[in-house]
Amino acid sequence: MNPRIKCLRNQLNSLGIEGMIISNPINIKYLTGIDAEGELLIARKENIFLTDSRYIEAVNSALTIDSEIVVWDKRGMARADYENFFLFCESVGFEESYVTYEKYKQIMQLYKINELIETEGIIEKQRRIKDEEEIENIKKACEITDRCFEFLKQYIKIGMTEREISYKIEEFFIKNGAEGLAFKPIVASGANSSMPHSIVTDKKIEYGDILLLDLGCKYNGYCSDMTRTIFIGKINDTIKSAYDLVLKVQEDALTQCKDGANIKNITKAAEQELKINRFDLVHALGHGVGLDVHEDPVLSSRYDNLLKENMVIAVEPGVYIPKSFGIRLEDTVLITKNGCIKLTNSAKNYTVI
Repeated sequence: MNPRIKCLRNQLNSLGIEGMIISNPINIKYLTGIDAEGELLIARKENIFLTDSRYIEAVNSALTIDSEIVVWDKRGMARADYENFFLFCESVGFEESYVTYEKYKQIMQLYKINELIETEGIIEKQRRIKDEEEIENIKKACEITDRCFEFLKQYIKIGMTEREISYKIEEFFIKNGAEGLAFKPIVASGANSSMPHSIVTDKKIEYGDILLLDLGCKYNGYCSDMTRTIFIGKINDTIKSAYDLVLKVQEDALTQCKDGANIKNITKAAEQELKINRFDLVHALGHGVGLDVHEDPVLSSRYDNLLKENMVIAVEPGVYIPKSFGIRLEDTVLITKNGCIKLTNSAKNYTVI
């Protein structure tokens, strides 16, 4: 039996939910391997993927007997077919964080469901723990990302624009075995680096700038995420002291990351260390990494959750002085029983180009 769907069914049964409608394409891909437009129905006796004739052949060719998925073409279905899927189900789950209210009403009308139940991210929580294949895909994405950073250190020159560098990152990923970007790269030079999610501009790289590079790729659907901050031409002493602080905060956090560690406590320690030095942690300390580049768990002092073995997370403390500069360092790591293993391994010493 499909082990991921079996796990989901067991969880639904424990909640007294008799079926589920899955609309989020990332969750569908996770559960089935299907990467096509459609909906996945977890009905009483079958797992049904509803799509249309544009995707039928591709979907069927990707499935095996072990997939245990029945594919239906929506264009040939009558209204009665929809009503029969959950005919004897008192309650059916749905993805309340993904489905709009309009879609919610359509589901109720189309399937004639007695009660739609919020599932509170049940699949996203299941996705937190990675299996061996998922971990290998993330490792590969991280290896390509490390190679890209080494390339960039040789490629970047004074006078280049942020946009040129961003384009080169995507080109490198595609030419070196990745499917493409996990997210649009952040290439922020000088004062632009003070904005945590700076948008790439035509600003030219100048002598004395710092350059914040946040990049990641996808491999077999799985993401990497890494940030490095480098110096252009010289090391500014004021920025250097902030860099040292961010590096210390990150390394201290990483030493605490292991199976059973409390996310809230790890984040509070990082916040306190920054506060002592008159900085605030203006975004989360980190996040899960997988099919989405940002997924559960969120590393924040607002969440009192525990890290678990085989979670993959990114740890990314940063400090930002508006209209002046910003420093961020980020690594994707694998949680183990006794610590964490860095999957991104690019050097974090003072890189001057």
